[in-house]
Amino acid sequence: MDIIYTLFIIIQVLIGVHLFGPLFLCFFGLFNKKTINKGLVEVEFDYAVIVTAYQQTSLIPMVVDSILKSNYSNYIIYVVADNCDIGELNFTDKNVVILKPDEVLASNTKSHFYAINRFQREHEIITIIDSDNLVHAEYFNELNRFFAKGYTSVQGVRAAKNLNTPYACLDEAGDIFYRLIDRKLLFEAGSSAALSGSGMAFTTKVYKDCLEHNEIIGAGFDKILQYEILRRGFTIAFAEGAIVYDEKTSKTGQLVNQRSRWLNTWFKYFFLGLNLFAKSIVNFNLNQGLFSLMLLRPPLFILLILSTAFFVLDLFFAPLFAIYWVLGIIIFIVSVLSALKYFKADRRIYTSLKNVHKFMYYQVLALLKVRKANKISVATEHYFKEEIKK
Repeated sequence: MDIIYTLFIIIQVLIGVHLFGPLFLCFFGLFNKKTINKGLVEVEFDYAVIVTAYQQTSLIPMVVDSILKSNYSNYIIYVVADNCDIGELNFTDKNVVILKPDEVLASNTKSHFYAINRFQREHEIITIIDSDNLVHAEYFNELNRFFAKGYTSVQGVRAAKNLNTPYACLDEAGDIFYRLIDRKLLFEAGSSAALSGSGMAFTTKVYKDCLEHNEIIGAGFDKILQYEILRRGFTIAFAEGAIVYDEKTSKTGQLVNQRSRWLNTWFKYFFLGLNLFAKSIVNFNLNQGLFSLMLLRPPLFILLILSTAFFVLDLFFAPLFAIYWVLGIIIFIVSVLSALKYFKADRRIYTSLKNVHKFMYYQVLALLKVRKANKISVATEHYFKEEIKK
């Protein structure tokens, strides 16, 4: 019985430690001061802007227009219209190149390399933008601050383009939480910002080195990419000012299908966290160590369900240990509120928190569909078409 009780406590500690993560990251951050030039950066890197679309092209004109209106000019936009009708995509600007593969690619990385192999010149930087994104006017200038400091990889901010339903608001609330913990605090603690699929940029060499010979099936190319970057000893910087506006899931069916794919990638690539953790010990590398712990953290709704279940069990079998969960949940709640305050969350996001139980319910449904996730769809269907007002 003592062995079972000990294992019971050890499992709880390993799961619950993720609730204390923000506190640990703040501690490490005290000893890792990063200075980034806030003034004018004179270097203008040459960007290849890769915009990927799958089956839907209705939002392409808006994302291209937002890029063309940015306060930057040293780039070429490559729109890869995979399995799309490009009849209505007519651009007169010489910096916009429309590419339509002869065969269906149904893969982010295949679309990226389809563009890379057709670059019109040798670009220094590649930035990945989704077809539903809108780009902030200072996006490229903000990225330049980090590349000028020698970083090879940078993740920007994906802010909400739409807050038209409670589910879109809750989607943004979760993204804001991860933006603080997995990007800002993690980077400031001496590790790397987690990648999020778009609004990110890399030196062309690093991107090609990491993925050119990696055959990635289904979603999750960003998971492989960030692992390969850290495995090579590089750091992914977090650029708060490099903003793209991203469509948040506003419908329940859209939410379930998207989360099913995301959960599928977490289970599929869980081993990468274990590999990176082992490497961090061998290399005595803080960057790899902290990042690997983030990779090993269960999805948020699973973490909260497990925390609640263990708390209830502790009330019967280990009453004193229940305090561990109380402290963990308090730190989690403070972290959420701190994230919303720091990133100046819209009032509608605070109001939507009363529906968080419904949001978790649909994520549980997504978990039940996780094995069939990649058969549901290879891309999220987009509905919101209103252009952001700047």
